[in-house]
Amino acid sequence: MRNYSTQMEAAKKGIITPEMKIVTQKEYISEQELCGLVAKGEVCIPCNINHKSISPEGIGTKMRTKINVNLGISGDCNNYDNEMKKVDMAIKYGAEAIMDLSNYGKTNTFRTQLIEKSPAMIGTVPMYDAIGYLEKDLLEITAEDFLKVVRAHAENGVDFMTIHAGINKRTIEAFMRDKRKMNIVSRGGSLLFAWIMMTGNENPFYEYYDDVLDILREYDVTISLGDALRPGCINDSTDAGQICELIELGALTERAWAKDVQVMVEGPGHMAMNEIAANMKLQKRICHNAPFYVLGPLVTDIAPGYDHITSAIGGAIAAASGADFLCYVTPAEHLRLPDIDDVKEGIMASKIAAHAADISKGVPHATDADNAMAEARHEVDWEKIFSIAIDPDKARAYFESTPPSDRHTCSMCGKMCAVRTTNKILNGEKVDFCTEK
Repeated sequence: MRNYSTQMEAAKKGIITPEMKIVTQKEYISEQELCGLVAKGEVCIPCNINHKSISPEGIGTKMRTKINVNLGISGDCNNYDNEMKKVDMAIKYGAEAIMDLSNYGKTNTFRTQLIEKSPAMIGTVPMYDAIGYLEKDLLEITAEDFLKVVRAHAENGVDFMTIHAGINKRTIEAFMRDKRKMNIVSRGGSLLFAWIMMTGNENPFYEYYDDVLDILREYDVTISLGDALRPGCINDSTDAGQICELIELGALTERAWAKDVQVMVEGPGHMAMNEIAANMKLQKRICHNAPFYVLGPLVTDIAPGYDHITSAIGGAIAAASGADFLCYVTPAEHLRLPDIDDVKEGIMASKIAAHAADISKGVPHATDADNAMAEARHEVDWEKIFSIAIDPDKARAYFESTPPSDRHTCSMCGKMCAVRTTNKILNGEKVDFCTEK
């Protein structure tokens, strides 16, 4: 029987948990240093006591940049088998987290199966599930009802929950005063905005925040403080609504830590490249170095069908500037529910961004695979190249689609391959293209 409720409580007591031991092995960090970072809130280890299949991960200071994969059914696409294939894809390619954003029907069965099989952290947004779970229209849902959904997800074994507690009457006033082109693009944020405006009541997740924290503490669920007022186009970035909400999230972070509840803070959205680094520093300052979880940021608004690229560009800059956790974006963003091919493209783009940022940040051993790839390419060892590649299947398929006559080259350069030419000269061999067989 463990004598602590959460990873943070254990860390404050100086207890090294089994989950911390696993994270130290993955991150090349000492147990004492990790314990100190968890105690301060600079690292979280989302790990619900009921998620038995999880392989714990650390998110935050001195950790590798992690990625999240969104999936889940909607009213127009409600095939659970397809969503489970996406889960398998996410696990295969090493996504550290999966968020079930299902917003249609009875989602409990899918969520339970997901938690039973997934070694990745599982996140949810209880607000999305409220209408289907409670079988009530938005206006009929009470504050107590919202808390029931939070408890249900916690009991299931969800490791982190996005709770939009920062959108309150104060932040709404700033949002309404400072006009936007895109208004509110957060689904959960828009639902809470509508509920607040229709009922005249305060945001229940803000008004009853301590009750939410009590539920999360009971199951060691990490709260991911959602950015309901994140910018939905680059014109709206770093405006009064976004910053006003960020200030609220900073205060809510400290309130959660006081109850030993682990915290992540969610960030923008859409943002021009020149604003990203400053936003990362601003968040870290205002939210007391809590782990920062960003969607994108998407650095331009004109690339529907390619937003996995616009997101990867912003994500790489964000993570290199201090963000800790990247939410993937697929080519289907803004267009439709992603299919399995979209999911793979999104995972790859996000993993590349995260890895590039880790190299920039000097994360221990981040360049090991890159150095191994350089050696494999120097040796023109295709099997080794494929084994090191982030997507071995795609690398092999491209190579084999137009096979070279000489396996010591590829079909682009042939015998004029720079690596082959240099290797031959350094080995004391002659290069003579006209007479070589």
